[in-house]
Parts: sequence; structure tokens; C-alpha cells
Amino acid sequence: MTSTSPEPALLSPHRTRLVLLVVSISLMTVVSAVSGLNVALPSLARATGASQTELTWIVDAYTVIFAGLLLASGAIGDRLGRKGILLVGLAIFGVAAGAAAFAETPSTLIVLRAVMGIGAAAIMPTTLSVITTTFPLEQRGKAVGVWVGVAGGGAAIGVFVAALLLQWFEWPSFFWLNVALAATGFVGTVLVVPRGRDEHPPRFDGFGAVLSLLAVGGIVFGIIEIPERGGDDPLALGVLAAGLAALAAFVAWEWRSPAPLLDPRLFAVRGFGMGSLSLAVQFFAAFGFFFAALQYLQFVAGLSPLWAAACLLPMPFILIPLARFSPRLAERFGYRRVAPVGLILIAAAFVVFAQLEVELNYAVFGSGIVLFAIGMALSGAPSTTAITQSLPPGKQGVASAVNDTAREFGSALGIAVLGSILTATYKSGVQDAIAGLPPAIGAAVESSIAFAQSDRVAEFGAAAEPVIAAAKQAFLDGVTTALLVAAVVLALTAAITATFGPRRSRGVANK
Repeated sequence: MTSTSPEPALLSPHRTRLVLLVVSISLMTVVSAVSGLNVALPSLARATGASQTELTWIVDAYTVIFAGLLLASGAIGDRLGRKGILLVGLAIFGVAAGAAAFAETPSTLIVLRAVMGIGAAAIMPTTLSVITTTFPLEQRGKAVGVWVGVAGGGAAIGVFVAALLLQWFEWPSFFWLNVALAATGFVGTVLVVPRGRDEHPPRFDGFGAVLSLLAVGGIVFGIIEIPERGGDDPLALGVLAAGLAALAAFVAWEWRSPAPLLDPRLFAVRGFGMGSLSLAVQFFAAFGFFFAALQYLQFVAGLSPLWAAACLLPMPFILIPLARFSPRLAERFGYRRVAPVGLILIAAAFVVFAQLEVELNYAVFGSGIVLFAIGMALSGAPSTTAITQSLPPGKQGVASAVNDTAREFGSALGIAVLGSILTATYKSGVQDAIAGLPPAIGAAVESSIAFAQSDRVAEFGAAAEPVIAAAKQAFLDGVTTALLVAAVVLALTAAITATFGPRRSRGVANK
């Protein structure tokens, strides 16, 4: 790709710091909408009667739409202006979150979360694009490191703030937090974010945008629904097949398009291709972990939302500072030496988490959190820097969108795949325990550990105790199985990036 766009206009140091603060708040708005919701899932499930599969969809409806629209929104930002698309995204996100606070059924929440995903798709790539087109090259790596730190550590901060609210208020307070963050980001964007767009944008690839949404939606739908509906369900299998077909069609269309939304040949650039792969797997693991671990801490270990969030609190204090400096480590020692080490550390953390038992041992959990945070910092920021430095300034909207698509597609797959493994393992583990229950009660216990701990089951007196114990053990088995699968994926990705990653972190010459 080529571009005739000029270098970023020079802003005062004070203005650039304000810009970084505003885009960080906007990014926090998007990231906390996934992580923070995870801590509210148990209370939400009890209030709305959502099954385990419905809980997965309440989380993943957001990430599916988010990931499916990221490429299109990045290109639109390049064409129409980054500031404008950021404002539109924040407005859509805030209004949908406000409506979700009044939802009474799981289906309503799923729809509104999908609308929030539309807004998030406009926000996230634009925040990184604003950084890469505003900061001069010598400051860009550090600013990107802050962005990555907020993207990773902000997830844990979002969990903790949401848990504080849930200590005194019901689950709708989480959505009011989303509204407050979106409103703050909107006002800040109006006041300090400069206007910017590609002066010579290519023709918008609308067909490619539709194919990308169908591909992500179809694949994730199949992964989530097959464990619930069964491996022979024609709807789940058909939608999965359609998603895979849409993905193949997207690659073929983009390969031949004179103005592609995403040129597949870019993945031959080592920094672009390996950075994208690494980010996708990192967030596959990270958000699958948040989804499973926060339910384990509350449903199995019996912690309150606040104490569950406190268990994750060391993460941002390690991840955010280290992420600021990890691009320098990659520049000095090489991407293929630093980023794979980060992936291995995340895999090691998941092996540690797999040693957990029904009764929480925080020495084990805390050790895993430390390894997890270091690994995310070492692998995340260098991968983002590798992607953004692979394209010229005028195409930073595309680079940002690919960076974010890798993250969100990985997140959606992680929640879907690891959530489905958790669900399937849980269902299998409670079969013997529910054999003596009335069929309707047994089916409800099988669909949700929240129901297994409800008053309806407690009414059975002493007979309820083995059911509750079996449900906790089955859920724990599902969590540990899912995390061990993620550890294997992380280790394989580390080997690939160590072999094929760029030797240096800079430039498009790393082919």
C-alpha cells in the first residue's frame, strides 16, 4: 500500500497528553464493557434466569458484532474523519448501554449488547488511529504502549469498578458505568481530539464489509450453539458452515479487489502477520479466562463480586507499567525473542490456574495472575507496534482496525470456544447428580450452575447438598479443562512467532 498523506501535524506536548488521556478513556469504555460484565454475570443470571449459553451470548453478542465491523469502521474513519466516527461510536454505545440498564430478559440484553458492539467497533480502531496519526514517530511507541496497557490492564480495572458498584447496587449499575464512561469520552473528544482523515481514500469495499461480518458471526454462532444444541443440529452446523464459506469468500474477494478492505497479502509482512496472530491468541486466552474465572470465583469459590474482582487487582499494576516499556525490549532484543516469551508466560499462568480446587487457594491464583500480567505486557505491546509500523501513516485506520479485529475476533472465539468447553464439561459432570431430581429441575441445573444454587434446589433439603457439590466440581472441571486447552494454543503460537516473527520491531521491511 502507498499513501500521499503527510506526517502528523505537530501538537503541543500538553495537547498530546490530553489526546492520550481522552482516547484512553474511550478505549476503557470499550474494554470494560466485556470484562466488567463478567463480574456481573452471576447476579444477572439469578435476576433474569439466563442459562449458561445465554450468558455466553450476552457477552459474545457484543464481541461478535464488534469484531465483524472493525475493518469497515477503520476504513470509514480514514475516509470520513477519525474524530467524527469516534463521536458517533461513543453516542451509539452510550445510548444502547442506557437502554440495557432497563432490560428484563436475556434476549433483550443480547440485542442491546449487539448494538453496543456497533458503537464499540467505531470507537476502538479510531482510538489507536488517533494516536498513530497524532504522535510523532519518536513518541509513538510509548503512546502505543500506554494504549496497550489500557487495553489489557483496563480490563481488570473495569472488573474492579463494576464490582464496587455491585457491592451496593444491582447489575444494571454496570451499564450505567458504561454510560458514564461513554459520556466522558464524548465530551473529551469534542474538546481535544484533532480532526484527521486520509486525504486520498480508496473506494469503500462494502461487499467485503458484509462478508467479514457474516464470517465472524457465523463461526462464533456455531461454536457457541453446537454444545447446546448438539453436534448434529442442522441450524448450528449450517450457520457454522455459512460462516466458514463467508470467510473463504472474503479472502478471495479481498485478494482480487482493486481497493480491498483488507489486502490478504499484508499478512506476508512478518510484523503484520505474526503480530495479528499473536494478538488474536492473546485475547482468545485473556477474555476466555475472564469469562470463566470470574464465574468460578463467585459460583464455585463463593466470593462476592467485590472480592472476586479484588483477586484480579494485581494485574493492572503489573501490566500497564510493563506494557509501556515492552516495545523497547522488542526493539532491542527482537520481536521473535520477546513476544513468544510473553505467550509462554500466559500459558504457564493457565497451567497454574488449572491447579485450583473448589476452595480457593489465593497463593495459586495470585501466582497465576502475576505470570498472566507479565505475559500479556511482553506479548501485547510489541505485537501492536509491529502491526502499526507495517503500514504508512495514511493507512493507520486499516492497521488499527486489523489490530483491533485480531483482538476482538480472538476475544469472541475465546469466549465461544472456552465457554463451550466449560458448558459441555459442566453438563457432563452433573449428569449423575441430577438423576434423582424432577426432570424440569434437573434440566435447569444442567443448563446453569446459578440455578443449582437457587432456592428451587435448596427446597430439596439434604438431597440438594450433593447436587450443589457436584455442580461446583463440574464447573471447576470445565474451567480447568478450558484453560489447559488455551495453554496448548498459546504454546503453539509462541513456537510459530519465535520461528516466523520479524527480527526487528520496526518497519515494513521485515518480510
